[in-house]
Amino acid sequence: MHLAVWLVLWSGMLLAQTAEPPKYTGPGSCASPSCHGGVQIRTNTSVQQNEYSTWVVKDKHAHAFAALANPVAVRMAKILGVEKADAAPKCLGCHALSVPEAERARTFDSTDGVSCESCHGPASNWLGPHTTRGWTHERSIAAGMRDLRDPVRRAENCLTCHLGSADKAVDHEMIAAGHPDLYFELASFTAAMPRHWKEEDPFVDVRMLATGQAVQLREQLQRVARDTQSKAQAKAWPEFADLDCFACHHSLTNAENSWRQELGYAGRRAGNPPWNVSRYAVLRQIVNEVDREGGRRLETEVEKLYAIMSSGNADRTQAAAQARATSEIAGRLAQQIAAAPFDQARTQRLLQAIARDGDYISRQGERAAEQAAMALQALYLASVSQTPAANDTQIRAGLRALFQQVENPSAYNAPKFAEQMRALNQVLP
Repeated sequence: MHLAVWLVLWSGMLLAQTAEPPKYTGPGSCASPSCHGGVQIRTNTSVQQNEYSTWVVKDKHAHAFAALANPVAVRMAKILGVEKADAAPKCLGCHALSVPEAERARTFDSTDGVSCESCHGPASNWLGPHTTRGWTHERSIAAGMRDLRDPVRRAENCLTCHLGSADKAVDHEMIAAGHPDLYFELASFTAAMPRHWKEEDPFVDVRMLATGQAVQLREQLQRVARDTQSKAQAKAWPEFADLDCFACHHSLTNAENSWRQELGYAGRRAGNPPWNVSRYAVLRQIVNEVDREGGRRLETEVEKLYAIMSSGNADRTQAAAQARATSEIAGRLAQQIAAAPFDQARTQRLLQAIARDGDYISRQGERAAEQAAMALQALYLASVSQTPAANDTQIRAGLRALFQQVENPSAYNAPKFAEQMRALNQVLP
């Protein structure tokens, strides 16, 4: 073997043997004004250098731990039989960066809330080197940084809390105690953070929206499969958090004024709460745009699972098998969508296709309507970033009217939402 080649291999093996296990160092390690703690955005560097300042002042994640001491959290803890929410593992899993002691550096403090490393991963092995000349993003990834430029991985990272994982879950018991029901849309939630990084692709939000819809369906399906396992045997089945909350929790009215009874109960018996398909309602148009045949396969499998989960007496084994099979399809489509090109024309087609689908979306319940409103706003903002619309004021008014329809979830009215979707569709370019 050539000496130079041998030296490269030997040094690589030596590095692998001597590298310290990665540890979480805490957001203070990023707070220097010369790093990420500046006040003004820098335009002559690869990063803005105000990322820490943006997070600590404007980002709700920074206040996630503090929320565990507010009156609602105190009441929830009492109902759930937890002494203190800010000391309970089931709460700290999402309201803080809760990692084992062995993975904490001396500077780490879990009371910092959902901080830098919650998204970017443990920083100890790349924190110093990533500031050196010639260091690349790829080398940081190799040293343990999470690749959030990958839309699939970004969505996965967010959804560990915004939907749940094997270790973290918001179930019906927690919702009944006062925890908000979980919903998510990657592009909209990213815009609300606010963004603390630079983007060169003007249609990155469209890619994130489209990929995020597929990933969240995949993760929801995996949650259904998990909820069938033996550890859930003592709990009600199906897990009510997997169903459409507002099929039961809605404002009551006289029978002659009931739009729900007027529309009927397609695919289920009256009185059976349906499976929550909000994470599919918008995705179906995205998949049809990218892979129409894949869209037909996904629709068939989603309909099978809907029938099982909405039967009122769902078989755990059958539900688990169907959820896993459908999850595999959604996972493949997520990768396909993430790699697909997104431009002005495709953005416009998605915008129009979702707006035209108001009748279907509205019938799937308030959460589906909410997904549509967020998706349409994100798509429209992406489209006008390149080409302003002549009737911009009219379109934005139509979008605001959509959000008004979902402001009070228990008072949601499907026919009115569908009507507003039709009105918006008429003014879209």
